[in-house]
Amino acid sequence: MNARFALALLLLAPPALAADADPGAFASSDVGCPKRPGSTRYDAAAQEYTLTGSGVNMWGPRDEFQFAWKKLTGDFILQARVAFVGKGTDPHRKLGLIVRRSLDADAPYADAALHGDGLTSLQYRKVAGGETEEVKSTVSGPDFLQLERRGNRLILSVARFGEPLAVSEVADLDLGAEVYAGLFLCSHDPEVTETGIFRDVRVIKPAKADFRPYQDFIGSRLEILDVATGRRTLIHASKDPFEAPNWTNDGKALVFNTSGSGEGRGRLHRFDLATRKATPIDTGTNVRNNNDHVISFDGKQLAISDQSQGGESAVYTVPIGGGQPKRITPKTPSYLHGWSPDGKTLVFVGGRSDEYDIYAIPSDGSGPEVRLTTTKGLDDGPEYSPDGKYVYFNSVRSGLMQLWRMRPDGSQQEPVTNDGFNNWFPHLSPDGKWIAFLSFGTDVEPGDHPYYKQVLLRVMPVAGGPARVVAYVYGGQGTINVPSWSPDSTRLAFVSNSDEP
Repeated sequence: MNARFALALLLLAPPALAADADPGAFASSDVGCPKRPGSTRYDAAAQEYTLTGSGVNMWGPRDEFQFAWKKLTGDFILQARVAFVGKGTDPHRKLGLIVRRSLDADAPYADAALHGDGLTSLQYRKVAGGETEEVKSTVSGPDFLQLERRGNRLILSVARFGEPLAVSEVADLDLGAEVYAGLFLCSHDPEVTETGIFRDVRVIKPAKADFRPYQDFIGSRLEILDVATGRRTLIHASKDPFEAPNWTNDGKALVFNTSGSGEGRGRLHRFDLATRKATPIDTGTNVRNNNDHVISFDGKQLAISDQSQGGESAVYTVPIGGGQPKRITPKTPSYLHGWSPDGKTLVFVGGRSDEYDIYAIPSDGSGPEVRLTTTKGLDDGPEYSPDGKYVYFNSVRSGLMQLWRMRPDGSQQEPVTNDGFNNWFPHLSPDGKWIAFLSFGTDVEPGDHPYYKQVLLRVMPVAGGPARVVAYVYGGQGTINVPSWSPDSTRLAFVSNSDEP
């Protein structure tokens, strides 16, 4: 956090701001003058908050609690992984996410409250000094909480990490144009102090309701996910959009493309993980690259989809360090997705006669394209397994978009998933054990993968078994279009989105 931003937060803070605490992206204060003062501490290395607080029960006409807050207007989404520290003394101690009209003890509010006994609810007070009401969640003991403000609707989404979200809401709750929003902790007992941990905290400003898809864009955040634990690390953010991080074979960098409508749109960049700096990759006259770029298994070449020449996407290859690209696909539109382990073949999606199917072509451009799928409807996202035995892809042939696989010659096409989500972009871990993919809800048409939706990153064993959620993301198009696994198969790089607060 830069010094000017930190100073601004301190100037916004009320008199009760703890002088020795680092509030990170939030100011902090006690609400309601609890008997035992609380505090908020931010660990920048771990990117996590520790709240300590006391206070009487947050249920009657007034509240007491520790509050890490920032002022927000309009629609927004708050997210966090949460946990109490220790067994505690009262089963109704609470922590969670909260939105309040003011810092007054009796202010109208809504919160996503996890109780010490596992009860989880959307609590709210409609008028100043009024009684608190609640909508109980069907999930007990979640560790992921999300609270969304959408006009006068407050929407609670919770999950035990790894599971889909359970959603409840309250409508017609007017909290005012500008609100105080953030993290809270209440001990329920004025003589006791409790502590809670908030990880993977995100404050998200979604795209405006009237945004024009593929014409209007919001900012991007580059994140790294530990697949085993679900811990997320934010490593880069920009108000200008970028997409689709590839992990280089040496593990030292990520490759992503810029998008949007501004200057520099369609350029590829190498993001150095040690210096946290991005530098352009020279792709010659091909400067309208999209989010379908792939690094060869030997790490020496980059294959790209670019629409600089003639306005429709074609597939090219270029040295990993940059240079003049070589065109591989004569026909357009062609959207690259996979490179064979032996380096000899590229697989891509081709639009031919108003039908989009999967094709293969020699990576040196020496032969014709070969059509691998012929089923009516969109087939997309082809990628080789690390052993070269299969090509995984996604298809609408069964109704919803689902994951499939086939032999490299197009034979033995069989489903991999069959669930209630629209599943896109299967990416195989380098050790061949896991499939990572993006899941949209049924509010999205099966053949679409739009920007700026609440989506799930999920993984499942290649050998078979249930999928589990590893990240709850505001993103979509551009989040994980390309192979994004770290070389050691333990982490994923992805892009989430947020407008400027």
